[in-house]
Amino acid sequence: MQSLLAHPIIGWLALAGLCAAYIQGGLTKLLDLPGAVAEARHFGLPLPPLAAALTIMLELGASALILTGHWRWAAALALAAFTLAGALIANRFWERPPGQARTATTNAFFEHLGLMGAFVYVARADILGDAP
Repeated sequence: MQSLLAHPIIGWLALAGLCAAYIQGGLTKLLDLPGAVAEARHFGLPLPPLAAALTIMLELGASALILTGHWRWAAALALAAFTLAGALIANRFWERPPGQARTATTNAFFEHLGLMGAFVYVARADILGDAP
């Protein structure tokens, strides 16, 4: 089992899984630019068209860098910061009244923290030479 997990394709598949939501999100926004701008406006981001464009470039560009290994550490840290910002903007569970919606938002917030931690770990592994 240990040798199977050490295979490079397993590491790449793990990185692909980590980036999957960002690839899907970036492609969805790219294919529906008005929806992406509306989402940026909904979350109160300044200059919604620019915010949407930068989000698409970050989600797709950083994912590509992580998967190809070019500047992996920087791309992983960028997605970690983006994920933390997204959690703080979109998943403000502490502002919701107790109930099912608060529970779902709390779960989403902590799931984002988990993703952020994974990206920081990828950056660390790349810097230390342990990345797949």
